[in-house]
Amino acid sequence: MQGDKVPQEPAPDTPSAQAPAVEPRPVAGAVAVPADGGEPAAPVRRRGRTALLIAAAAVLGVVAGVATGYTVQYHREPTSLPVLSQPEIRTPKPVRAGSDTTARSVSVNRWAKTDGDLRQLLVPRPKGAKKEQEAELEDLFSFATWFEDEGHMFQDLAEHDFRRAATVSWSKDGKVYVDISLVQFRETTEVNAERFGEGQQAYMSEDDWAGNEGEPVPGSSNARTYVFDEPLREAGYEPLYQGRAVAWRGDVVMIIEYANNSGPVDEKDLKSLAKRQLERL
Repeated sequence: MQGDKVPQEPAPDTPSAQAPAVEPRPVAGAVAVPADGGEPAAPVRRRGRTALLIAAAAVLGVVAGVATGYTVQYHREPTSLPVLSQPEIRTPKPVRAGSDTTARSVSVNRWAKTDGDLRQLLVPRPKGAKKEQEAELEDLFSFATWFEDEGHMFQDLAEHDFRRAATVSWSKDGKVYVDISLVQFRETTEVNAERFGEGQQAYMSEDDWAGNEGEPVPGSSNARTYVFDEPLREAGYEPLYQGRAVAWRGDVVMIIEYANNSGPVDEKDLKSLAKRQLERL
């Protein structure tokens, strides 16, 4: 896997409608006179005094009932409410795996976490470190260019349900350079991520790479860090010391590139960085 070239130290030397007619309301006690001058119609009577008294009595009855209800309630002892906050969080008991159990159902919380913005899972840049590249998402084509054989890697990732990758880069004091990639696959099991992660670890023991089997990262069953036995040497430049960390969790593979152009890689720092990144997954 090849990222941007890390600088090595030189050796010393973006018509309106009318309103509907409204029938005039008769005035109480008035006499309606026919238009043809005939006998007057019966007068519109006022509502009788009895009706008003009955209506008023009904209203007073409602008010008295409400007042009585409040009085009775006031003299009763208050009923305590149930406690809102519980002293303990109740979790469901473990259920034995059955024929319908899958890796995704077992790890539902972890899988849901990686369905959001993958960049949010990248470990934050350390205080004082210089930003070399903003955290960004990469598609299949751009991620494949990180590798020496771009065409082969493009085809391989496409055939094994590559989904996306998130990358970020920073440097410290112009000496240490770090690239982190999170590679996510589309899958309902962890087969593709595991396959890719194992493939990235398989060649690290070769002499052209780390030249050793690496060291396990505490707390992980598959994470390993590699400090290259020999630095990269190029005429006119100081030796470039390299390290790498590879691991996978769920549908995501973590790859950390670590380089130092002023001295050997701090294996403790590399392992600590790998552990922190895994914890965010």
